Amino acid sequence: MGSGSGSFLKVLLKNFDVLAGPVISLLYPLYASVRAIESESRADDRQWLTYWVLYSMLTLLELSFARVIEWIPIWSYAKLTFTCWLVIPYFSGASYVYEHYLRPFFINPQQTINIWYVPRKKNFFSKPDDILTAAERYMEENGTEAFEKLIHRADKSRSSGYRY
Repeated sequence: MGSGSGSFLKVLLKNFDVLAGPVISLLYPLYASVRAIESESRADDRQWLTYWVLYSMLTLLELSFARVIEWIPIWSYAKLTFTCWLVIPYFSGASYVYEHYLRPFFINPQQTINIWYVPRKKNFFSKPDDILTAAERYMEENGTEAFEKLIHRADKSRSSGYRY
């Protein structure tokens, strides 16, 4: 019985990341997300919604770079450690990553260029926005000063020889 339990323990420790990964990255966050939905607090809603966004991004990264990641021998343990940091409420890792890295990227339109801009339609049968309507909407959302800065930045890049 001693040798059997020793080998079982070795297998358990050797595959700890495979066993603990789904529990830490899926099962507990699923449970905590349901509890957050049922609570009155909005802070826990934000924590778990942020976690799911980051988990989705991490999964997309893994799927996109699977061939490279499979060459990193400690990847599964690094991912498990990172996921623990995101999940454990004491650390609030998901909130930290969102506030310091993702939010500034998506919230500040002056620092990022939205390459996915598609003119909005009012309804299914209407024509797409023309350039004047898009400019007016930009000024409504960001102010005339931001629009003027955008124009001056475009003028500078044209005068420096940059072509669109």
